[in-house]
Amino acid sequence: MSQTTFQGSFVALVTPFREGRVDEAKLRELVEFHVTHGTDGLIPCGTTGESPTLSHDEHKQVVEIVVEAARRRIPVIAGTGSNSTAEAIDLTRHAERAGAAGALVVNPYYNKPTQEGLYRHFRAVAEASTLPILVYNIQGRTAVNIETDTMARLARDAQNIVGVKEASGSLDQMSQVILACGPDFSVLSGDDNITLPLLVIGGRGVISVIANIVPRETSEMVHAALDGDWKRARELHYKLFPLARAAFLETNPIPIKEAMAMVGMLEPEFRLPMCRMGDANRQKLRAILESYGLVK
Repeated sequence: MSQTTFQGSFVALVTPFREGRVDEAKLRELVEFHVTHGTDGLIPCGTTGESPTLSHDEHKQVVEIVVEAARRRIPVIAGTGSNSTAEAIDLTRHAERAGAAGALVVNPYYNKPTQEGLYRHFRAVAEASTLPILVYNIQGRTAVNIETDTMARLARDAQNIVGVKEASGSLDQMSQVILACGPDFSVLSGDDNITLPLLVIGGRGVISVIANIVPRETSEMVHAALDGDWKRARELHYKLFPLARAAFLETNPIPIKEAMAMVGMLEPEFRLPMCRMGDANRQKLRAILESYGLVK
């Protein structure tokens, strides 16, 4: 298959719930919102989508709904990772059948595999499907970091591993990956607060949490940087920066869902062990949203 380059502003889509179930109508509404507000691609069933508490049936249902609602107007890259390689393969094959444009596959969490184990895991998932695959490297949630040598091996040995969502927070590591994996490998930011610094060193975009609520501004910042308009990109970076930090006042996706509820986009409903935000943090969040004119 031809090399797919994922670049731009992708949203790590929340999963709306109502009375304990996936709110299908609301999910379709959110897809429409992103299609019409400049988002370059949709990522359902990631961390922000509360994938750990979705049943397998719900996970597949969410991917199908998002693909169907997007109607190929913008690509859908389905979160299909698991700490079980067989399960990740099953979810990735399902995403391919459903019509997704790619898959986002997280480090196997909890098992703490070696670098060799990580390499074999991602290679097995890649070989089980023809979908372009983005590796999702997030040590803070998985207890393992994919070392640059391992990433370079994967980029070399699996032609459909086309990029990485880097949530290491380390620009040093991102520079190493860009250097080791070459210019066609898409390095995307997994942290809104360092999207611009990553774009400066050759990253291709972001898989964004705050784009759930400010999709147009997030997309504008990324595209300004990709076009070399650093002045505009920097203005938008500093405009979005307080919101990017507020999105992590508590564990993601608690703050972004609370923010969306405050502006009337969805119900502030979570699945345990995720729960409502503490009062003090909720007040801080509301003050930030007020400063953006998002809530009265």
